[in-house]
Amino acid sequence: LETAQRLAKTGKVDVLRAGIWKPRTKPGMFEGIGVKGLPWLLQAKKITGLPTAVEVATAKHVQDALNFDVDILWIGARTTVNPFSVQEVADALRGTDVPVLIKNPINPDLELWGGAIERLQKVGVKEIGMIHRGFSNYGNTEYRNAPMWHLPIEMKRRYPEMLLICDPSHICGNRHMLQSVSQKSIDLDFGGLMLESHIDPDNAWSDAKQQVTPERLAEIFDALVWREETTTQAEFVTALATLREQINHIDDELLTLIGQRMKIADKIGIYKKDNNVTILQTNRWNEILDRAVNKGEQLGLSKEFIIRYFDAVHLESISHQNKVMYDK
Repeated sequence: LETAQRLAKTGKVDVLRAGIWKPRTKPGMFEGIGVKGLPWLLQAKKITGLPTAVEVATAKHVQDALNFDVDILWIGARTTVNPFSVQEVADALRGTDVPVLIKNPINPDLELWGGAIERLQKVGVKEIGMIHRGFSNYGNTEYRNAPMWHLPIEMKRRYPEMLLICDPSHICGNRHMLQSVSQKSIDLDFGGLMLESHIDPDNAWSDAKQQVTPERLAEIFDALVWREETTTQAEFVTALATLREQINHIDDELLTLIGQRMKIADKIGIYKKDNNVTILQTNRWNEILDRAVNKGEQLGLSKEFIIRYFDAVHLESISHQNKVMYDK
């Protein structure tokens, strides 16, 4: 309750979120206080005047949450990956008018994320939003969950009218990156943030490393730079239109060149077929990639982008040559 009161005092918080039920990777870890925490959350709501939100993973979670006047529900990443679980939650929500937010699935699968949205839409849920919390990756990396910003951007393209907020706490897994990731999401026109807070972060029962005090949370919000999506200033509009036309022209040239590249790949495929040679030539692929990385980095392109781009081009080339190989 003290955390809730101090958060409300900042004047920066719109909703109190609480992990009443927490699906964990391993048994024995703290899995949330459970249903007995709902009266506490209701009390926090009455004291602060702020709406509340909890994660739900089963039909019983939904019913318990609604019984204690929870205002917003969200479906967690570990639930989004399971269509059976999403359907169970959706069926429990039929006939209600509670807003529901859906976190991205743990793995980078936009169809699963979109499928969860469709299941809620089909039972009549009107207010649906999305939460970007990053995607699991193997090994030690800079982030706890890789942001893969292009994926939520694609979801925003598919569902332009739907609220999309960011969960920097789960993306970062630590405190020191929260500011930069929060700002990045705002720069990408996300509609809000979900950040974890605790009056004594180091002694929090769950995810202590990514918790911040209510006062630090307010500092993060105060430091954010919020920008307009667009402007009607004539000079800006004219300059942007000119630059975008240049980009359109370059994109047309790129597509033409890629089309020409695939025609050459088709010819190579014919030679491979005639000489009974495998489609994949590993040494040649390594040669192409090394050359591209060296050239691209000289042009100011990141190695990650170059590899991702040429992986896509290479897969398309293989697809073309495979077609040639088995064309009768």
